[in-house]
Amino acid sequence: MIYELKCHPDTPAGKVRAVRVEWTMTDGSDVLLTFAVEGLDTLVLPEVTTPARADGLWRTTCFEMFWKPSAGDGYFEFNLSPSLRWAAYAFDRYRDGMRNLPLAVDPVIERTTNGIDADIDLSTVPSGAADIALTAVIEEADGTKSYWSLAHPPGAPDFHHPDCFALRIPAVGTP
Repeated sequence: MIYELKCHPDTPAGKVRAVRVEWTMTDGSDVLLTFAVEGLDTLVLPEVTTPARADGLWRTTCFEMFWKPSAGDGYFEFNLSPSLRWAAYAFDRYRDGMRNLPLAVDPVIERTTNGIDADIDLSTVPSGAADIALTAVIEEADGTKSYWSLAHPPGAPDFHHPDCFALRIPAVGTP
C-alpha cells in the first residue's frame, strides 16, 4: 500500500512537492518501507557511510516509523537515514522511558534515486494489532525544514503524539 504523507502546516516545504511511503508486511516479522521524495535533489542528504546504530538522525533528512501495539501505552521508534545509519528506541508511554531497542537483525537500508528502501525486522516488538506513524524530517539545501506525517496533531510538529499513529494494522490472520 502507498501512503501520501502530509506536510505540517507550520513548516511548509520549499521545493519538495511530496513524500510517499510504500508499506509492505512480509509473511514473517519484517516490514518493507520505500520512502520516495518528489524534489529529492533539493535535500540535504548525509554522506553514505557504514550501516550502524546512531542517535540524532532526525536533526537532518530522516525517515521514521513508529509502532504502537494496540494494547498498552508503550511504543517503538525506528529512524532511517539516507546515510544508511539507523536508530531504534522503545518508550514506556508518550515520550517517557526512552531506551535503545535491541534488535535481532539490524535494519537494512538502501539509498535510491528518490529516497530509501528499508527492511525492518520486528521480531523483538510485540505481535498483534498495532497503530503506526509514518513520518519524515526533510531538510532542504536552503535550510528549510519540513515535517511530514500521515496525520498531525494541533500545534507544533510532534511525531510521538497519538494523532500521528493513523495507520491501523490488524493482528496477523485478522481480516
